[in-house]
Amino acid sequence: MRLRNSAGAIGLTLSLLAATATTPARAHDESKYPDLSGVWPGTGGNKWPPPAPLTAEYQAIFEANLRDQEAGGHGDTPTVGCLPPGMPRQMNVYDPMQIVVTPDIVHLLIEHVKDSRRIYTDGRDFPKEMEPMFAGYSIGKWEDTDGDGRYDTLVVETRGLKGPRTYDSTGIPMHKNNRTVVKERLTQDKTNPNILHNEITTIDDALTGPWTITKTYRRLPKQSEPYWWREAVCAENNPHIKIAGEVYMVGADGHLMPTRKDQPPPNLKYFQPPQQRSQR
Repeated sequence: MRLRNSAGAIGLTLSLLAATATTPARAHDESKYPDLSGVWPGTGGNKWPPPAPLTAEYQAIFEANLRDQEAGGHGDTPTVGCLPPGMPRQMNVYDPMQIVVTPDIVHLLIEHVKDSRRIYTDGRDFPKEMEPMFAGYSIGKWEDTDGDGRYDTLVVETRGLKGPRTYDSTGIPMHKNNRTVVKERLTQDKTNPNILHNEITTIDDALTGPWTITKTYRRLPKQSEPYWWREAVCAENNPHIKIAGEVYMVGADGHLMPTRKDQPPPNLKYFQPPQQRSQR
């Protein structure tokens, strides 16, 4: 009886293994997707095309920011303190980008600060509750716009953003309520597959209406040696220090220095002058 039960158990196991072997795994048909492999450098600049369609309130904020920069200050650009640029600014692609396409997620891998993104293409919807992030939460959908049976366009929507964020180094502001929605259409050029266009539309309460611009990335030619992906750590050797809303710098001699003309020094409330310490 014991032998018969053992034989039955072995037979059941073999049957399950056979059934598993014949069940087709979910395949990733690469022929349906564009070839986005390789190295995609940045746009060659981080400026957004002026003029920005800002409301009167935020145009005044922007102009005050420009005056501060003209006076030698850093303006309203939050990245001066090593914060990530966030969306949509991070799509300037400050360091080269690698694009990895899978059935469920498109990964945009960018070493600069924390600029890498996950774009979910598995059919999900936005969560009811999202923890705000500089890069936000991105959901994408592939489209075959010319009907040839291959995807050629990735349509993306990003929500759940947090601030502070600006469009570029000039300090074009985004609304402080962080209700920004960013929509993108990423498409390879029809005549040159080494060119990738990203049509970016920003919907933000600091704007008088949706603002659409296009960023273009050009893939590097294939190299005989593998590309060396470098690490970019903003916090390492970062000379910028923010104290009570003011940004200072640490000079080459290790001493605190101003970043703009006539900038007041920080409050030394918790430090005693050297003379008082020596009298104790």
